[in-house]
Amino acid sequence: MTEHRVVIAGGGPTGLMLAGELALARVDVAVVEKRESQDLMGLRAGGLHMRTLEVLDQRGIVERFVAQGQPHRAAPFARTTLDLSDAPTRHNYFLALWQARIERTLAEWVDELRVPIYRGREVTGFAQDDDGVRVALSDGGSLRAQYLVGCDGGRSAVRKRAGIDFPGWDATTSYLIAEVELAEEPAWGMRRTEKGFAGIGKLEEGKGARVVLGEAQLCRGEPSLSDLREALIAIYGADFGLRSASYLSRFTDMTRQAASYRQARVLLAGDAAHVHPPMGGQGLNLGVQDAVNLGWKLAQVVHGDAPESLLDSYHAERHAVGARVLRNTMALTALDRGDARSEAVRELTCELMRCDGARRHYVAMVSGLDVHYDLGGGHPLCGRRMPDLELYTEHGPRRLFTFLHEARPLLFAFAPGDFALGTDRVRRVDARYTGRWELPALGEVPAPGAVLVRPDGYVAWVGDDARGLREALTTWSWAQSATAARG
Repeated sequence: MTEHRVVIAGGGPTGLMLAGELALARVDVAVVEKRESQDLMGLRAGGLHMRTLEVLDQRGIVERFVAQGQPHRAAPFARTTLDLSDAPTRHNYFLALWQARIERTLAEWVDELRVPIYRGREVTGFAQDDDGVRVALSDGGSLRAQYLVGCDGGRSAVRKRAGIDFPGWDATTSYLIAEVELAEEPAWGMRRTEKGFAGIGKLEEGKGARVVLGEAQLCRGEPSLSDLREALIAIYGADFGLRSASYLSRFTDMTRQAASYRQARVLLAGDAAHVHPPMGGQGLNLGVQDAVNLGWKLAQVVHGDAPESLLDSYHAERHAVGARVLRNTMALTALDRGDARSEAVRELTCELMRCDGARRHYVAMVSGLDVHYDLGGGHPLCGRRMPDLELYTEHGPRRLFTFLHEARPLLFAFAPGDFALGTDRVRRVDARYTGRWELPALGEVPAPGAVLVRPDGYVAWVGDDARGLREALTTWSWAQSATAARG
């Protein structure tokens, strides 16, 4: 039986990001993926939000994605667009990039980090004991690990096998999504019906069309070409000479969230932990950020540098973030309906969004820039993501995110003071910064004397002297040296 410290079920964006995070922390991790290759049927998710771009920048790989995508500095909202260009981030845009390219780029990064991927296999079951998890695979083989992470999608076999409840809201409407060949020129663009939106867009290089159609009645199961033709005629009055579909699927507005993101040695991330409508393009981004929150915590536990209780903070932090995304996708779905009452709500909401304060609040929320973990402390930076400042250090000018490439905790000292760490677990950086400290949606905040930054880029402590620093280091198991912590 092959052994690894961590086994990840699912090699989509969430699973790959988590594998990369664990590999950076020198954890023996492996991915089990049912696809024989990274090829992906259909276009799926359509891009990366600002906070996800920052996360990739923190790891030094964002340019790989930016080079392939198309930046958009305005985002659709109901029947209007919202300006993104004044968001206080280096990546003040939405990067249009299909999931297939996102996955391939992440897979290349993970391959560079020498993470093994067991392709053409699925996790079919597992059994936990006091020391680890025995993972059964679809080819009859098995793996042994200390921890198993289910990143295996909304129908997660790992979640079901773990017995984790998946409460939420049942579907009220369904949509067809397809990549098709048409004999006639279609009605390009978007339109709305009483059940939601419909749209036809050109595929890359003009090879066919991508179709998204709201169905008149809630439907489930695998759709047929006949279902697609009927939906086209119902909305557009024609099927535009529909010939074939290279990809055809159905999704709904079902909204559910795992009651717990952890059951002993089994954890969930991405769609295995939460499913929701695709409005706002938040699903892939939410999963990637789950992975970055979990990775460094799981690595510390696996290495023996932290107690298992540290993993409870993963659920505490990310479940709350996921619940908020579920709520806003439900609201966006309601705004997309075409009935008269929804139209009135949409007009009112769009009018409110003309106010800069409301617009900035929404942009920060949907992009993930406003995530705030409850870490205590009075300074508004505490629990929020650290801005990518232009610093002056003993090594010359450096962007702050470059210090996060190795995914380790950092203490940035911006003012003179006794910020003694007493540990080799945290790297100290003495730096100067003379610009404004501005946070998304909040605006300008007071300049801190020093900040303790977690490997995921969130601020764990802020102070003008060392008061509270020791407690913060202890909370995240950084107070001891690595050697002492491992005995």
